[in-house]
Amino acid sequence: MTVLGERASSSATTGTTGAATTGTTRTTTTAERLPRGRRLRSLGGWAVLVVLVLVGVYIAIQVSVQMPAQRGSLDPESVGDSGAGALAGILADQGVEIQVVRSRTEARAAVDEDSTLVMANPYTLTDEGLLDLLEPAQRVVFLSSGTHLLNVLEIGDNASPDSAPVTAGCESREFSTVGEIRPDRLFAPADDVEGCFGSDTSDAAAVLIDERDGTTRIVVEGARLLSNAYLAEDGNAALGIALLGQTERVVWYVPSFADTDIEAQTPDTLGSLTPGWVTPAILLLILAGIAAAVWRGQRFGPLVAETLPVTVRASETMHGRARLTAKAADAPHAAEAIRDGSRRRLARRLGLAATAKPEEVADAASDRLRVPRGALHELLGGRLPSDDASLVELARRLDDLEGAVERSTGELGKPE
Repeated sequence: MTVLGERASSSATTGTTGAATTGTTRTTTTAERLPRGRRLRSLGGWAVLVVLVLVGVYIAIQVSVQMPAQRGSLDPESVGDSGAGALAGILADQGVEIQVVRSRTEARAAVDEDSTLVMANPYTLTDEGLLDLLEPAQRVVFLSSGTHLLNVLEIGDNASPDSAPVTAGCESREFSTVGEIRPDRLFAPADDVEGCFGSDTSDAAAVLIDERDGTTRIVVEGARLLSNAYLAEDGNAALGIALLGQTERVVWYVPSFADTDIEAQTPDTLGSLTPGWVTPAILLLILAGIAAAVWRGQRFGPLVAETLPVTVRASETMHGRARLTAKAADAPHAAEAIRDGSRRRLARRLGLAATAKPEEVADAASDRLRVPRGALHELLGGRLPSDDASLVELARRLDDLEGAVERSTGELGKPE
C-alpha cells in the first residue's frame, strides 16, 4: 500500500516530478482532502451530540413539571378527544347556562336548588369534603365514578361490562328520546336505586339514579359516551342533554390536585421523587454540551494557500503524502490520484491538452491502439476501487495502457 501511495502522490504531482529528478524543490500549498469515512464519522458524532442535548432538554422539562395539566378528561373547556367541550357547546345552544369552576369552595357557593352540579370522579377530595360539596345541591351528575365513590354514595357496585347497544328501559322520562347507546361500563344498582340503560342478560345498568333522600344523584361512566371523540355516535349527545339539560344552569366542577383537601398528601411526580440537585445538574450538563458544541464546531473559514517558510523537496512531499494515503487506507483517493496522473501523461503523449476530459483521452487512446472504447472509458473514468486488491489491479492496467501508448508513439515516429 505504501508503494501504491507513493505512486499516487507522484501521479497527483506530475508537474513536479521532473523537478524532483533534477534536484529542484517545490512548495506545498494545499491541504489533504478529508476521506469520506472520516466525514461520515464526524457527522455521526454531531448527530449523537444533538440527540443527547434534545434528550437532556426533554428530561429537564419533565422534571420541572409539578402538577398535571388542568385540561383533562371530560373537561368542559377542552377540545381534545377526551374533553367535553362539544357537550358544553350543545348545552349552551340549548339555552343552558354553564359555569365552570375549579375550586370546591366556589362550586359549593355557586350551587342552588335550580342548578345541576356536574363533575367527574372527585378523587382529590376526602369523604368529608365530598359530602360537604354535595350538601347544597339538589341534582348531582357524576360523569365518571370509582369504586370508592360508589361505596360513599351507597348507590351500587361494579358489574360485568357489556358493550352491546341498549335503550333506556326505565321510567325516567328524560331518557325516553335518547335511543340506543353503547356503554363500556355497567353498575349493579343498590336497593331503591333506579337503573337505566340496563343489560338484557343481567340487572346491571349504565346509568344509576338515586332519589332516596329527596335529592337526585346520577352516576354514569361518560369517558366514552360523552367525550368529544364519541359524542356524535349513537344517542350519546341526546344522553348528555338528558343528563345535564334538566335545569337552566349547570355548575361544572373540575377536580384537580391543586384543589385537594387531603392534608399532608401530594401526588408523586417525577420532580417530587428526585433529589433537589438533579435539575441543576441536568441544566449544567446541557450548558456544558452546548459550550462544547460551540467550541468544537467553530470554523476558521476556507483553506488559504500559504507559502511555507522553508522549501520542501518534491521527493519528500511525495513520500509524505504517500505515507498519509497508506495510513488512511483510502483506496479511492489513491486510485483517483493514480488515474489523474495517467490521464495527464496520456494526454501529453496523444497530443491533447492537459485539461482534456477522460472521455477524450479514452477516445484518442482507443483510436491509437485500435481497441474497444468502452474498456478504456471504464478504465479512465469509471468507478473507483474500494479495496487494495482492486487498487493494485487498476494501477497495473493503467501502467499497461501507458506502456502501449508509448510504444505505439515510438513506432509511429520510426522511418519506414
